[in-house]
Amino acid sequence: MSEPIELLFGRGTIAVRPPPGSKPTVIRKRPMPILPDPVAAVEAALAAPVNSPPLDVLARGKRSACILVCDITRPVPNRLFLRPLIERLLAAGVPREGITILIATGLHRPNEGAELAEIIGDPWVLAQLRIENHVATRDEDHVTLGRTPTRGTVVRLDRRFVEAEVKIATGLVEPHFMAGWSGGRKVIAPGIAHAETITTFHNAAFMSHPRAANCILDGNPLHEEQIEIVKMLGGALALNTVIDDQRRLAFVNFGEIIASHLEAVRFCERYAVVEVPRRFRTVVASAAGHPLDKTYYQTVKGMVGPLRILEPGGDLFVVSACSEGLGSPHFAEAQRRLVTLGIEGFARSIASKPRADIDEWQTQKQLEAMRRGRVFLYTTGLSPEERRLTGVELVDDLDAALAQSLRRHGDPEIAFIPEGPYVVPVCRDG
Repeated sequence: MSEPIELLFGRGTIAVRPPPGSKPTVIRKRPMPILPDPVAAVEAALAAPVNSPPLDVLARGKRSACILVCDITRPVPNRLFLRPLIERLLAAGVPREGITILIATGLHRPNEGAELAEIIGDPWVLAQLRIENHVATRDEDHVTLGRTPTRGTVVRLDRRFVEAEVKIATGLVEPHFMAGWSGGRKVIAPGIAHAETITTFHNAAFMSHPRAANCILDGNPLHEEQIEIVKMLGGALALNTVIDDQRRLAFVNFGEIIASHLEAVRFCERYAVVEVPRRFRTVVASAAGHPLDKTYYQTVKGMVGPLRILEPGGDLFVVSACSEGLGSPHFAEAQRRLVTLGIEGFARSIASKPRADIDEWQTQKQLEAMRRGRVFLYTTGLSPEERRLTGVELVDDLDAALAQSLRRHGDPEIAFIPEGPYVVPVCRDG
C-alpha cells in the first residue's frame, strides 16, 4: 500500500493516501539552497543593495520613512529584517516618530491584536514603532497621482507612503495567479492603493487577459500597470524574500524596487516552476496551509495553480482548512451570483464593467478551474450555506472520492501538489 502524502492544511498537514493501484506523482519545488545564517544574509543584503545606494546614505537627513509589510495572507519572515531596517533608519537620523510601518492590506480586512503580532514577529518592533493598517475605502487617507499612461487607471495611493521621504516595500516573492509573481511592486498596488484603483485594474478585462497568470510578467497587464504606478510614485526601495517549502529563508535582497524584485523572481522561478511529463485526469492540491488557506477566497489560488497539468474534463481536488470561512461579504455576494447565474451567466454579467465589484475577481478566476474540469473541495471550516456558495463539489471522504475519480477516468495516474499554489507545475508539451 502506498505511503500517505502530507499536504499543507491549516497550521499542519493532512495525510492523503493514494488509492490502491494508483500511480502517484508528487510535485514539489526543487530543493532550494537554504541560507545557513538568515540574520547574516539580511545584513549582507542591506550592505549591498541592488541598483541603489546603501540605505544609510539614502536615509541621511530624512525626517520620515514608511515601511510596507504584507498582511496575514503571506508568511513573510518579517522577524528577520524589520529590526535591521529600522535600526539603519534610526542610525541615519530618521526620528523614531517619523517611521511608520503600514500593513499593505489591499482590500483585505485590517490585521490587529495577536494577528498583528504574528505578522510582525518581533516584540521590539511592536513596542518601538507606530504600526497602522491601510484602509482602501477611506478616501482621506489617499493621494491622487493621476492616471497610468497606457491604460488610464486612476492612481490613488495611501498618503502615508506617498509623502514619506524614504519608501520601502517588503514582501515575499512567490507565484501569483494574476500578477505573475507576488512582492515588490504588488505590495504598493494593490497593497496600499485606493479601492478605485484596485477595482479598475482587477476588472474583468484585466482578469481575462491570457497573460494575467502565474509566473508571467512580460505582457501581463496587471504587472505593467503596477510598474507604471511605481514610476508615477517616483520609485521606491524593496526588501524581497523567498522561502522554501518549510518556510526557511532561501533568498533575500534589497534595493531599487523593480530591479531587486526581478532578481528575486529569477531566483524563485528556478525552483517554483516545475516541469512534468504529462497531464493528469486526477490532481490533488493543497491551498498552501496557514495563513493562505484561512478563507475560501484565498483557496481559489490553489484551484488555478495546477490547471496547466489538468487534462480538460479532469478532476481537481483542493484541500483547504477555510478556518475563517468564505471570506469577505463582498466575495460571498460574488459567489452567490455565480451559483445563481452559472459560469457563463456570471461571466457575461461582469464582462463590460469598467470597475469590478470588490473581490469578484476571485470568483472570475475560479471560473478558469470550473471550465477546465470538475472541482472538488475538502474542508473542515465552512458552514452549510458557505459550502453551497463555493459553487464546487464538496467531499467529506477524500480517499473514497479519489478512488472514484480514478475509476471514472480509467487512469491510475494521480498528481499531488503538497504546497499548493507556491508550486506551479507545467507540462512539457505546453
